Amino acid sequence: MRAGVGPDVDEAEELRRVVPFVARVRAELPDLVLSVDTWRSGVAREAIAAGADLVNDTWAGHDPELVEVAGAAGVGVVCSHTGGAAPRTDPYRVEYPAADAGAPGEGRDPRDGVLDDVVVTLRQAAQRAVACGVPPASVLVDPTHDFGKNTWHSLHLLRRTQALAGLGHPLLMALSRKDFVGETLGLPPAERLEGTLAATALAAWMGARVFRAHDVRATRRVLDTVAAVRDEAPPRAALRGLA
Repeated sequence: MRAGVGPDVDEAEELRRVVPFVARVRAELPDLVLSVDTWRSGVAREAIAAGADLVNDTWAGHDPELVEVAGAAGVGVVCSHTGGAAPRTDPYRVEYPAADAGAPGEGRDPRDGVLDDVVVTLRQAAQRAVACGVPPASVLVDPTHDFGKNTWHSLHLLRRTQALAGLGHPLLMALSRKDFVGETLGLPPAERLEGTLAATALAAWMGARVFRAHDVRATRRVLDTVAAVRDEAPPRAALRGLA
């Protein structure tokens, strides 16, 4: 389902589009982890019944019952941040307060206001998810680039990935072909691969662990390279100078 602006899709139509597809994928690929994007608890309930393992709450708890549905079923949930924006809207001239200077040596930046808002929102959402029954290891957090943010905000959140990873839950980054990448480079969605991969490499180096991608093979290769440089995985075939 499209999460951004566009023609209205009511709950009945979302159910019609999503649930049979989830059921078919689950039947054909029983070992695959299935994630469903929705902000509606009714859709989440039916998608879980059809075989979904993870619910991506794309609009940050707009429907407060969604996380309760996930918790009751014991499936995973993605906690997101939209700055209070209503589902499928793009707020105009969104702003966050400038950050406090903090204690000497903390390296605080006035632009950390958006980071502070994201951290507080995601920490509270993750705590509620666990309280509702979602296994702690199955709670993912997503700063949700572009949603309720302008390009400067999204760039700064990428810059501050390490702080987001410090929340203690798997950090998901949905960077692929995002507007902040396109606006940084002045490119349309179809030409944003290099910018997406650069952002992906930086985020992975600083602690992000889950990525949503359009270009899966290229993203996988970037992540494998980052893992090798971080000494988290060996090269696939280290033969140079040895054979």
